[in-house]
Amino acid sequence: MSPHILVLGGTAEARRLAADLVTRPGIRVTTSLAGRVSTPGAVEGDVRIGGFGGAAGLAEWLRAHRVDALVDATHPFAESITANAAEAASVTGLPLLVLRRPGWQRGPEDRWHPVPSLDAAADLLPRLGHRVFLTTGRLGLAAFAHLTDLHFVVRSVDPPEPPMPRDTEVLLARGPFTVTAEKALLRVHRIDVLVTKDSGGNATAAKLTAARELALPVVVVRRPPLPRGVDAVPDVAGVVDRLGLSGA
Repeated sequence: MSPHILVLGGTAEARRLAADLVTRPGIRVTTSLAGRVSTPGAVEGDVRIGGFGGAAGLAEWLRAHRVDALVDATHPFAESITANAAEAASVTGLPLLVLRRPGWQRGPEDRWHPVPSLDAAADLLPRLGHRVFLTTGRLGLAAFAHLTDLHFVVRSVDPPEPPMPRDTEVLLARGPFTVTAEKALLRVHRIDVLVTKDSGGNATAAKLTAARELALPVVVVRRPPLPRGVDAVPDVAGVVDRLGLSGA
């Protein structure tokens, strides 16, 4: 029977991995999407939508569909999904690979303020500025809802979910973005502080360059740690190699 690989997806890396795997003879790939984005990009191979019902549900699905390897290629901040993947892999005895793009690297001219959480970012904001460009996604805005004296410009792919700050302007957009466009946005909205998660990658990195060139402070929410014993693979080629498919 053909080896079956389940990819927990939702990222550009997951799409690239699926596109690579489907070209390899004898490999069956299924990508699972949580369904949180209304218009996900096209994915090669089989696709399923929706959650599994926690680690136990995922383990049951892995057994029922005769999966041979599990790849977690979700967003670096999808902490609960990664924890469930690690537990399900342990229970079923399947190999688990975590595909994570490298985080952004701070340059000497960057005015970064690293924090461990959205709550910590909210605590720091009033000391850094009053017009905030918030690019942490449509979820988690409740952490900033109590900051009634600040103006927020929130950018996300889909409309954000309440609760959110009272003085909020929403911009719906999908990357990649250019440095020129990001600088124009920051100037037009008179932004004096940027908040972002350390998502890594090039699609949304232009805002960091724009903030650097405009000498703006940036609150960077650090990534949650991976489960104990789980290591990250930085790219598709590394996953393919670890799966033993580089010569296939």
